[in-house]
Amino acid sequence: MSDSEELNRLADLHQRGILSDEEFAKAKERVLNASNRSSSSTSYAYATPHGNGSGAPVVNAINTFRRSRDDRWIGGVCGGLARLSGLAAWFWRIVFVALTTCAGGGVLLYLLLWIFVPLED
Repeated sequence: MSDSEELNRLADLHQRGILSDEEFAKAKERVLNASNRSSSSTSYAYATPHGNGSGAPVVNAINTFRRSRDDRWIGGVCGGLARLSGLAAWFWRIVFVALTTCAGGGVLLYLLLWIFVPLED
């Protein structure tokens, strides 16, 4: 629903007496503030070297992605993915095996992650 439709709906509810003046003002302000935030404040997520909380959550998660030292069979990639996503490491191992058997991309992806993802401290 667009902002103008939402405001028209709120005005209709206010005219019928369903919304009080105070409720109408709060709802109108909420709709207008939501549209101002989404249209005027374009934020770009830049990677920060120390993961200090600034930036988008996805960028912070990628920056904290590390290969596991404890939960590893080969390179620790699946253990690191498990720690990052909250899913079990065996799930990620099955995903990589399935990708390998279906398209052969699982081995390449695993090797790239093994090379470029640092080991946890």
